[in-house]
Amino acid sequence: MSASTSSGTTDALGPDPIPGSELLAALLDGMDAALCAFGADGTITHWNREAERILGWSAEEAVGRPGFAGWAVRSADVGEVQGRLMAAMDAPGRQVHEFALLRKDGGRVLVRMQSAGVRGADGKPAGVYCAFSEVHAQIDLERSIALSEALFEDASWGVVLVDVDLRPTVVNACAARALGGGRTTLLGRPLAELVVQGVEELEGALQHVLAEGQPPAPTELWVTLRSADGDRRRCWRSGFLQLASPLAEEPVPLGVGWLFQDVTAEKLAAQEADRVRFRSNQLYRACRSAAECEDPMEAATSYLDFALAGFADHVLIDVLVGERLVRAAATPVDAPGPCLPVAGGGLPLRYAPGHPALQAVDRTGSVRSSAGPGAEAWADERQWPKGSVHALCAVMRSRGRTLGVVTFLRAAHRTAFERPDAAYAESVAVRVAGAVDLAQVLGG
Repeated sequence: MSASTSSGTTDALGPDPIPGSELLAALLDGMDAALCAFGADGTITHWNREAERILGWSAEEAVGRPGFAGWAVRSADVGEVQGRLMAAMDAPGRQVHEFALLRKDGGRVLVRMQSAGVRGADGKPAGVYCAFSEVHAQIDLERSIALSEALFEDASWGVVLVDVDLRPTVVNACAARALGGGRTTLLGRPLAELVVQGVEELEGALQHVLAEGQPPAPTELWVTLRSADGDRRRCWRSGFLQLASPLAEEPVPLGVGWLFQDVTAEKLAAQEADRVRFRSNQLYRACRSAAECEDPMEAATSYLDFALAGFADHVLIDVLVGERLVRAAATPVDAPGPCLPVAGGGLPLRYAPGHPALQAVDRTGSVRSSAGPGAEAWADERQWPKGSVHALCAVMRSRGRTLGVVTFLRAAHRTAFERPDAAYAESVAVRVAGAVDLAQVLGG
């Protein structure tokens, strides 16, 4: 059953084992922590490469010395240091100390050392082993651990770790609330199950980080989330970090760290401020333009031309004649264009009871309406341009009288009218009413 080691063959017991002393030396030198050991008499028996790196003393120079006295510790500290280290030989468990040791070049370095007793085969104390590192390195490690724990427990930012398959592997409490699930229920699920709209942009950002590295600045992503109460549209200011293994010889992506903060309220407030500023500017321009019109009806349509920008696709002016509404001006039905007086007008409109324009007259206020299924028939039944799916009727009032209704219409590519839109439409209708009232007075 013998084997020839020169030929590379082995016997049934396997290859020749590495000698114990060589294996121990390799393990000690390969450790990231500095390690030394003392015999029962205080003589140094082991010293690895990391200890040499920190203090500058080689194993040949350290092993065999009677403790740290006279070379690695100041004379004034020898008694305390040596006494505390050797005391670990009889103490249960590990002892943690901080010492100022001397480097070979004369400098001092503060180390944090863990020491524990070693027992021989007979169970009696045989020595002490000590693992130590520079305090600042230990503090850096503790800070990193503390930061990780804080991010995944108490952070006000959402933190998600995503693997190379773009699936969440760790989710903190803030992110779980934002995504609408539990910290464990979200793990391993495709992002498309959580995000209804905007998932392509999110996954594109994650793929870019995996391939190219993190972007230089945070980015803002609009997403729509599915929830039990319906879809929710949110804006997340997001930062991305590429995660790579520190143990690999070459950087190997482990995934992406995704940090985000919900800034929906901030963005909506900014959008609303921009919208109010733009609409105020449009009203100002409209007033300047209308002031130059000799014909009051031209002034009325001028107001509406400015109001349409970014607000609606069509606008109608229905004037109250007796108890019936009559179309006075409108934008083109088949293409965008200015609001112009209706040629040959004067015929009453045959609005059915409950028509939004009639409701606005009855309420002396604004009425919003949107089409449900069958939008084409909805617009035709109300005598509005084809393609209209959202309407906002604002009553025209001047000198305590109702003069008619201004109707703004939106196509399907726009959202429904909301309360702020109604307030803007009413402010426009007031100005149009003044011009229409003047036209009626001058027309006699």
